[in-house]
Amino acid sequence: MMTIAPEFTTFGGGRSIAGRDLTQPAARGIESARKPTNLPAAPSSDRVVFVRRLAETLAIAAVGGVALGLTGFPAGYLSGAIITVSIAAVAGRPLLMPQALTRCIFVLVGISLGAVVTPETLHGMASYPLSIAVLIAAMAVISVVCTAYLMLVHRWDLVSAYLASSPGGLSQVLVVAAELGAELRSIAIVQSMRVVIIAIGLPAGLSLLGAAGSAVRRGNGPLSVALATELAILIAASALGAVAAFRVRFPGGLLFGAMFASGALHGSGLIAAVMPPWVANTAMVALGAVVGARFTNTPLRLLADFLGAALGSFAISVVIAAAFALALIQVFPLPVPEVLIAFAPGSVDAMMLLALALHLDPVYVGAHHVVRIVAVSLSMPMIARRVAQRAPDESKTPKEPPTFQD
Repeated sequence: MMTIAPEFTTFGGGRSIAGRDLTQPAARGIESARKPTNLPAAPSSDRVVFVRRLAETLAIAAVGGVALGLTGFPAGYLSGAIITVSIAAVAGRPLLMPQALTRCIFVLVGISLGAVVTPETLHGMASYPLSIAVLIAAMAVISVVCTAYLMLVHRWDLVSAYLASSPGGLSQVLVVAAELGAELRSIAIVQSMRVVIIAIGLPAGLSLLGAAGSAVRRGNGPLSVALATELAILIAASALGAVAAFRVRFPGGLLFGAMFASGALHGSGLIAAVMPPWVANTAMVALGAVVGARFTNTPLRLLADFLGAALGSFAISVVIAAAFALALIQVFPLPVPEVLIAFAPGSVDAMMLLALALHLDPVYVGAHHVVRIVAVSLSMPMIARRVAQRAPDESKTPKEPPTFQD
C-alpha cells in the first residue's frame, strides 16, 4: 500500500510524531549509539518540547534554504534546507517534522505545480507511452545491476541487496524488509542517502551542464475581491482533489490530487490566479526539512559504515538512468532537464518540486514518477518474497519497520 505522508521516524533512538509515543525508539532493529531522553510526563511539557524542536527544525531549514535560494541555485530553497537540516541531524540535534504539516506541504506543492499547466503542455503527450516504457526498462536494469553490485562488492545478502536497490517506494521497501527479516538499518540508510543525494546533486549537475533554466512563473495582479475569490476557489478545489486522491490511495495522492485539480482549473482557463511565489519557496524549505530530518539521531560513524554502498549504488543507478534518458532524447526532441528529472530515482515530492523550480512540464514529470512508484509498489513485494523463498535464512526474524516517505 502506498503511504502518502507517513509518520516521521528517525534511524535510531529518535522521536516519532503523529500519535506515537515520543519516548519509545522509532524502530526496533535499527540500532543507535544514542539513548533517547525521556520527556517530562506532563502533556503541556511535551507540547513545549514538540514546538521547540519543530521551531528549531524549521529555522535551520530556513537558514540553508534562503541562503542558497537567494543565490539563484536551481531548487536552492530545497537543496539548501536539506543540507543544513541533514548536517544538524547528524550532529545530534533532535529535529522533527509532524505528519499534519507534511501533508499540508504536499497540498501546497500540488497547487503550485498545477498552475504551470496550460493547454499547450498536453500537446506532447503523444510521446508519453514510449517514454514511460523506456523508464520502466531503466528501473528494471537499475534494480538488477545495483543488486549485483551490493552482493559482489559489499557482500550483502540477496534479499537486502534487492530491497536496497529498489528505485523508489521507500516506505513499502522497509515494510517488506521487516517482514522478510532483511537488514533494516543498512537498507534504510542506503535508500535515504539516495533520496538526499539526488535532491541535492541533480540541480547542481543540471546547473554545471548549463541545462537548468530559471523559473518564470505567472504572477497575480493587485489584490482585489476577484483575485481573492479565485484563490479561495483554487485552494478549496485543490484540497478536495488532494483528499479524494488520498482516500483512494493514489500514489502521492495529496500532491498529485491537488496538482490535478489545480491543473484542470488553470489548463481550462477557469482560474488565472496562482499561489504567490513565496508559498512555493516556503514549501520547498519545509520539504527540505522533512528530507533532512530523516537522519536525526543517526551517528556519523553509522553513516560512514554504509557510505560506500550508498554512493556506489547511487552512481550506478544515475549512470543507467542517464543512459536510458539520453537514448530517449535521441528519438524525441524532449527537453533534457525534463527527461532527466522524470527518470531520476528520487523521491516524488522532491522531483516534482525541482520541476516546479525549473519551470518544467509537471504533467510529463509527474506521469513518469507515478508510473515508477506504482510499478515498484506492485512488483517489488512479489519479487522480494520470491527471492527470499529461494534464499531462506533461518537466523533472521521479522522486525518492526520504520516508516519513511518516498
